[in-house]
Amino acid sequence: MNTTHSDSALVVMKNKDQINGQDFKALIEAALIWLRTNQQIVNSLNVFPVPDGDTGTNMSLTMQSAYSEIEDSGDINIGHIAHKVAQGALIGARGNSGVILSQLWRGFSKALDSTETMDAKLLVKALAVARDTGYKGVVRPVEGTILTVAKDISFAAEAALSESENLFDLFVKIVKSADDSVINTPELLPVLKQAGVVDSGGKGLFFILEGMLKYIKNESLESPELLLEPLSQINQEHIMASIEPGQDYEIILDFSPFQPLIIEDYYENLSQMGTSIQVGEGEGIYRMHIHVPTENRYKPIDYTMQLGTIKKINIENLIEQTTVANQRNKAPIKLTTIEPKQIAVVTISPGSGISRIFASLGVNAIVEGGQTMNPSTEDILKSFEDLPTDKIIILPNNKNIILAAQAAATMTAKNVTVIPSISIPQGLSAILHYLPDGEFDEVVDNMKKALSDVITGEITKATRSVKINNVKIKEGEIISILNGKIVHSSSSVLDACLNLLEKADTSNMERITFFYGENLSEVEVNRIVDDVRKVYPFHEIEIHEGGQPHYYFLIAIE
Repeated sequence: MNTTHSDSALVVMKNKDQINGQDFKALIEAALIWLRTNQQIVNSLNVFPVPDGDTGTNMSLTMQSAYSEIEDSGDINIGHIAHKVAQGALIGARGNSGVILSQLWRGFSKALDSTETMDAKLLVKALAVARDTGYKGVVRPVEGTILTVAKDISFAAEAALSESENLFDLFVKIVKSADDSVINTPELLPVLKQAGVVDSGGKGLFFILEGMLKYIKNESLESPELLLEPLSQINQEHIMASIEPGQDYEIILDFSPFQPLIIEDYYENLSQMGTSIQVGEGEGIYRMHIHVPTENRYKPIDYTMQLGTIKKINIENLIEQTTVANQRNKAPIKLTTIEPKQIAVVTISPGSGISRIFASLGVNAIVEGGQTMNPSTEDILKSFEDLPTDKIIILPNNKNIILAAQAAATMTAKNVTVIPSISIPQGLSAILHYLPDGEFDEVVDNMKKALSDVITGEITKATRSVKINNVKIKEGEIISILNGKIVHSSSSVLDACLNLLEKADTSNMERITFFYGENLSEVEVNRIVDDVRKVYPFHEIEIHEGGQPHYYFLIAIE
């Protein structure tokens, strides 16, 4: 993929009344580059102060899939290119934001049909159809989200068309309206205002459009909008997701600058050394995070030493850690074989331990994913397409995966039903009612009813200070989430667990099941659970290795 562009980019709209397929391809590439450049900013706009914001990642991967469909195409027909973009976005859609984005592209392409070129009038029409398709694709549309931004863009485009039919002028108005709409999202969605953030999906859509405009104006697509994150957002618990080429080492260092730090220059110089750059600030101390190739592993340190006093350095070999993690999880997971005419179950799992539990309960396919890394529509589709049955049940186990699962269900001739499980405890409760030889509708009904048989608890670390749901949260504290709602902020994991169990009225329940994450050792887990047993001596308490990232515990209360 190209990351630079020439002066010829200026002719794409400034000197044209119409653009063709190759012009549009260039705009899509620019949109992807700029969205990826600002991916971490979008990720940071999580309503909850939890360390697994992934909207930016999901939208970037969705756009990457869209661009991959046209990357090698020389077609000059803009309608053809737009349809390929929509198809790629749908196949690669991840998370709710990615699925909605794919629906916007679907509507946009429908308006273009197989038209050779697009003028200002057709652009306005395409934005309107995109808006309508996006709203129709969501059962209960919520204002103050990416849908609102898409709507405001389309209305602004219609109004601007009455003043000028110049494509460049129209695009400037569109990007301005997207920015204004994003800024206004907290006024429409109270939870955003309470959390002190704008809508992340809407911000992602803004970056897509702004990237196109920056390309037209021949501006850089490599320097992100600057974001100083809370110090705890950049912690020592790095995410072992996919390691891209050139990301051999992870450097995290704390330093105190000799004089006021010019963040723009700091980012720019670091970008010459590596990727995945983050800078956080707290009480006069800055924390820098970067991934670098082996030959550059000391450059960020040497450079930062020129700017201030280094307080702490942490260097990790990502390739080695990925290898060790892969070896640890190499023991094969045995899935239940399905026979023709039986009912198959596909489940989404965020950790190896949880995958083994689902496998032991009879699931037929497991898709890796959950917090941070939502699987794509294609990932889910591939998991069941080759199973020798046409009766499929999907357990998403995460509210941000449900739309992708539903999209996968529409892309097959098989009879597929998505059980709307929004947590691992709900998914496990549902699978206990699975009968492979049962009557399909009856099995689906029983599994859906089982979702309400369990209470879900989650324990994780706060990434910023905020007051939400009348709970005052300090950055770095341990927060308790009960059925998707933050209910307490504590100084320790044990306190967080005890407070969550109290709020869940656990004394009137019978069973507590702990699934511990990758950031807790067995010794720590046993110590915490032993203290919980002292408070609930007559409850049945189980402990299982979950292996999930970010969350110290997922807790099922029954």
